[in-house]
Amino acid sequence: MNEGLEDILAERLAVIFCGINPGLLAAAQGHHFAGRGNRFWRTLHLAGFTPHQVPPEDDRTLLQHHCGLTTVVERPTARADQLSQEEFKAAAEGFENKIRRYAPRYVAFLGKAGYCALSGQREVAWGLQPQTLGDATVWVLPNPSGRNLAFTQEQLVKVYGQLYCAAFPASRAVCARSDSCMSGGSNDST
Repeated sequence: MNEGLEDILAERLAVIFCGINPGLLAAAQGHHFAGRGNRFWRTLHLAGFTPHQVPPEDDRTLLQHHCGLTTVVERPTARADQLSQEEFKAAAEGFENKIRRYAPRYVAFLGKAGYCALSGQREVAWGLQPQTLGDATVWVLPNPSGRNLAFTQEQLVKVYGQLYCAAFPASRAVCARSDSCMSGGSNDST
């Protein structure tokens, strides 16, 4: 349990979305990505993961769409930069065990910080990663926080859509319509 923010997981999901850590509002409300300015739920819908925009209070319904939610570090903070490297190191083994236990096809890190801390890499590209975590293919996506001004809603939808097309290849109509499918990931430097 994430101090008031439970993981939303089941075995063998298509994708587990992994935030860096819970925000204070999300932890207080007990629902992932609860902040009004957070673009996660809108992005998921527009990228094809859900047929409608899921409100944060219905976050558990994401399991019906073969996706789950977790965080690297359990401690809630106002901003992710309030976490120390020691917290990431302390969380690494438990996080990796969780991914191995639930065995998703993809684990998608929302922002580079969590994946960099776990992988020991200083820099990673956006999108598909060459390493796996357990048997899960790793994908790094931009953080959907409203504070992340480096990515517009349209850009978020495009890169999340690339993961959608990889995870749900039978949904080619959505991929073709949104022009989301590109081989590999985006190499934006942001």
